Amino acid sequence: MNKVIIVVAGGEIKDLAFFRSKISELKPAEIICADSGAGYLRAIGMIPQVIIGDMDSLSPGVLEYFKERGSRIIRYPEGKNETDTQLALEYAFGIAPDEIYVFGALGARIDHTLANVSLLALGLKKGVRIKLIDEWCETFIVGNEYAVEGEPGQTVSLLPFSDTVTGITIDGFEYPLKDGIMEIGTPYGVSNRLAAAKGVISVKTGHLLVIRYFKAGVLSRGDK
Repeated sequence: MNKVIIVVAGGEIKDLAFFRSKISELKPAEIICADSGAGYLRAIGMIPQVIIGDMDSLSPGVLEYFKERGSRIIRYPEGKNETDTQLALEYAFGIAPDEIYVFGALGARIDHTLANVSLLALGLKKGVRIKLIDEWCETFIVGNEYAVEGEPGQTVSLLPFSDTVTGITIDGFEYPLKDGIMEIGTPYGVSNRLAAAKGVISVKTGHLLVIRYFKAGVLSRGDK
């Protein structure tokens, strides 16, 4: 059985109903909150197993609320080098998960978003797939081979996560590719679409960043 850990960061989570439903669907072994991410758990009436970070943006009242209900509090000094989300991920790796889903990692702060995207590399080192997820999309890294399961018409963008990615083959997409190459600075993998319920992505060397949008036909063209 797949062991899933959920990490809740302090970025934007606008659709709390989606957030709650995904937690129920994923049935996580543990929920770990990075600092102010705990506020989202308070809003939907759930209790995290762990809250970790320097606690510089979580209100004392919310922190005390969860402490009284058994959440483990791991406090770091404000002068730390790691982001709270990184600390939460590193804690999650110690639980030996198969997958980690990170909510609240995307949003208007482009610096925070890019920092969180860069944390996907930690999963590569640990052999654990990490997905950043919100109500619009999921973002993750593919090396070797991966089957994207969804609905025909869903937008799927592929971007190089390493300098050069070779041997890229994609099947089950509106724009297939055979033994292609992608390099940083040539983003021709943007705005592809699933042509079936499953699309297969395979890579010989390097890694691809994959962004799959959930709503078929929405955000499918952009400015490509």
